[in-house]
Amino acid sequence: MSAPWPQEAPWTALAVDLGSARTRVWAPGGGMVLDVPTVTFPDAGRGRGQGRGVRRRAVDVAGTARTLGRLLRQGPPPLERPLVVLTAPVLDGVAYRAAARAAVEVLRPRAVLTVPTARAVAVAAREDLSRPLLVVDVGARFTETVLLVDGAVADAHRATLGTLGLDEEPGAAARLVDAVAAMVASVPDEDRTAAAPSLPARGVLLAGGGALRPEFVHRLARRLDVAVKVAPAPDTAAVRAAAELLGSARRHPSSTGDARLPVPE
Repeated sequence: MSAPWPQEAPWTALAVDLGSARTRVWAPGGGMVLDVPTVTFPDAGRGRGQGRGVRRRAVDVAGTARTLGRLLRQGPPPLERPLVVLTAPVLDGVAYRAAARAAVEVLRPRAVLTVPTARAVAVAAREDLSRPLLVVDVGARFTETVLLVDGAVADAHRATLGTLGLDEEPGAAARLVDAVAAMVASVPDEDRTAAAPSLPARGVLLAGGGALRPEFVHRLARRLDVAVKVAPAPDTAAVRAAAELLGSARRHPSSTGDARLPVPE
């Protein structure tokens, strides 16, 4: 769905989240202006541990560009070379970010900055980023567990499991809980900073579509035996926070590449 454009000055900034299930665009002052199914490549094959229908993470540049192009056809206010902040899963790498940036070029941005999805989720939840934090983002096809230390990514793990098929496939929920538990348990073992001892007491911040499922959240909390906090509106937390970070991005000297944006006060 898309919200009508308010009759105001042209948009000068947009936040974009290319999720594995939904593509969302948020405009400061306008809210969610685009929320549609994500364009994906045909199934690229399934490997061991991948559920049916799981697609390897990739950006269909042409298809995504066509989707984002809807914003250019929705009427006033027109887009005037907006500043774009793009959320990026931590483990999708340089190739993913390059393809995502190519797709948003249809919006004729004057600059494109990226922010890690996990960090955006933490900002949306008003978490204290001066303390170590574990963020678990359960999407449709992938789940990422990310350790943030001083607001920066210190460690990350991914499972090729998500909410897709969770209701249809026997044992899918148990496999997803097992995968998240294994990732969470591995962080203290692999972390080489002083963050590890404080993580169990702080618990886990949960986001993504999986966080909208109370039964899954309760089951995960029982398995982890730590507090599991659900981010507000967890399925849209990343794009909303990215829009909030646009205020800092407008003052950022970089016009390309990744940027560690300041956290709004």
